[in-house]
Amino acid sequence: MKNIFLFILFCVSISCKSQQIYSLRPLEIDLPQNSYEKDTNNELPSYEGTWRGDWNDKTIYITFKKITNKYDSNFNRYRDYLIGKFTVKNNNGAILFDNTNLSDDNAKIKGVSFRKYGNKYSLVYIDPDLCNTSGSIYINFTDSTNTKLNWKYSPLSNMITSDCQYYNTVPFPTALPQEIVLTKQ
Repeated sequence: MKNIFLFILFCVSISCKSQQIYSLRPLEIDLPQNSYEKDTNNELPSYEGTWRGDWNDKTIYITFKKITNKYDSNFNRYRDYLIGKFTVKNNNGAILFDNTNLSDDNAKIKGVSFRKYGNKYSLVYIDPDLCNTSGSIYINFTDSTNTKLNWKYSPLSNMITSDCQYYNTVPFPTALPQEIVLTKQ
């Protein structure tokens, strides 16, 4: 009897310490610390891969990758999310921007969550190489085969100071298109 009681107590203590799992589309706004925001519907793999788009005489190749069960100190929880790394080339094929060799932890584009309404996935962009240029990105599929991706980038107003290497550059370099349809490669 004593062994059964200890076994039950052991099981209860383990279950009390187990990690709470939530969907990427949670109904709650504030999830508990150390919980796990998991891709329970397996939605993120559809975004993975390399995507291509053309704008203003430039071509962008962006590769999205799913990161799983990674602790995010900004959110104080574990999360599944996308990261994005990109290369931008001009019409002559010269590379204008390339961050594909960065580690996943240093990716300039990181996923946040699915929007509460609609089917858009939100990401943030922070680029220390362009004077900490930053903004929000929203992506969503435009076709049932998930081969076309609508991309909207909203840059934040950034204060460019004199210590920025592009301080007096006109026009200021832009690495990302504001609106484009990307095609899966």
